[in-house]
Amino acid sequence: MSTIAPAVSGLVCRRAERADLPRLLELLADDDLGRGREAAAGSDPAYERAFASIDADRNQLLLVGEVDGRVIAMLQLTFIAGLARRGAWRANIEAVRVASELRNRGIGAWLIAQALRRARAHGCRFAQLTSDKRRTEAHRFYRRLGFVASHEGFKIALEERA
Repeated sequence: MSTIAPAVSGLVCRRAERADLPRLLELLADDDLGRGREAAAGSDPAYERAFASIDADRNQLLLVGEVDGRVIAMLQLTFIAGLARRGAWRANIEAVRVASELRNRGIGAWLIAQALRRARAHGCRFAQLTSDKRRTEAHRFYRRLGFVASHEGFKIALEERA
């Protein structure tokens, strides 16, 4: 997977910076599901706090794909220590987004390859991700990259929404 070459020249991968936050929020809101739950144009201080917390945590990384100084893709990579599997570290990938006008050009596959390279360097023995059940195109994409739908996921809301 490390030989993936996206059909976009000049693409670089780097750690997100605080100045990228408005663009990251735009990317998170750039689809049907995100549009209804993210405040891309807002100034919600919760996003500032979340970014600061992620940025300060050595086991978390917001990666961006950038072309000519413009962020066009992102994902969050979290390294999780575990007792299971003989103390295996695992990598969790989430919030994978590519600008809608640039999808289907290999950028997402390239960015995930960058994340997996970093996960291996961190000593992770496997990587996992979750995807909303309604994101059927994303599921096909992850399968093409070699991810397997091996588990059933569950979640519970810990706060009531107003």
